[in-house]
Amino acid sequence: MTSTLQTSQPRLIVGVDTHQRTHHAVVIDTTGRRIAGAEFAASAAGYRQLTDWALGHGQVEAFGVESTGSYGAGLTRHLLAEGMDVVEVNRPDKTTRARQGKSDPIDAEHAARAVLAGTATARPKVSTGIVEAVRALLVARGGAVKARTAAVSQLRDLITTAPEEIREVLLPLTTQARIAKAAALRPDLTRLHEPAHAARHALRALARRIQALDKEITDAEKALKPLVASAVPTLIARTQISTLTGAQLMVTAGENLDRFRSEAAFAKLTGTAPLPASSGKTRRMRLNTGGDRQANKALHLIAVGRLRSDPRTRDYFARRSAQNLGTKEILRCLKRAIAREVFHALRTDLLRA
Repeated sequence: MTSTLQTSQPRLIVGVDTHQRTHHAVVIDTTGRRIAGAEFAASAAGYRQLTDWALGHGQVEAFGVESTGSYGAGLTRHLLAEGMDVVEVNRPDKTTRARQGKSDPIDAEHAARAVLAGTATARPKVSTGIVEAVRALLVARGGAVKARTAAVSQLRDLITTAPEEIREVLLPLTTQARIAKAAALRPDLTRLHEPAHAARHALRALARRIQALDKEITDAEKALKPLVASAVPTLIARTQISTLTGAQLMVTAGENLDRFRSEAAFAKLTGTAPLPASSGKTRRMRLNTGGDRQANKALHLIAVGRLRSDPRTRDYFARRSAQNLGTKEILRCLKRAIAREVFHALRTDLLRA
């Protein structure tokens, strides 16, 4: 009786437009007919209400969710924990929005129709394991590195324009020596109306900010090292793959590596799979400028490091140079090969877990 009732229920697709405070969901059936739409709070209670509301309309085949790694992360975790099939959907492009307009119900319906049409097929990353922990630490370190770069630039510029008695002392020093010297400056706080003492005060603040950020970066790297070593030992045992490059590549891949159909799909995600650029009788491939650029950067660092220190890679470079390939093209080939190597090492590590 229950089996007959379940098979008689309409088969549905749910699209969800996600925001920080609210999510808008739209239900369509497998013929493309719009069934219902509603808004829910972006909270644990709201996720339960959205799921119950969707299931109340029939048998849900899949949820198409926008921004599964940001605004939709909480909903995605909830749906996966409930055993639902979740598909990651990109936000509508400008052409679609110019033609159809922009609103939460329109975007949610677009998400559902993208799943129904098969144009959205990507599986979201699982964010309940060690890879998510590594990602959080990488985000904190990345923010500190960016802030440090800005502070060092400000310190340099302020030294350049500082009064001569300060400029002549700090300008000849190396960056690290400048930071140490500036951090030890002692401005007279009762004379900040004078440019020299105001400059000392500002330089000391910038230098101490850099020192604090240096500690923050070091602490993040110390925290990352044992996590990455335990999660992907096979990967970081490879030549020139450090804790940081290994961390970035495992975060890009995600915990559920089985969502990739092949290593070619991983190469495309990292921007190392060449794209066809042929026309008429001309047959050629071009560099892929898409994909995860942080992962592409990590692969580039590995390739450059191996060119400097790995005899096999240097021999490969010499052979390809003899075939009239330029440095950029050889690096592209190296990065593609390293992406393949990384994928198989990640599979060994993450699927083992």
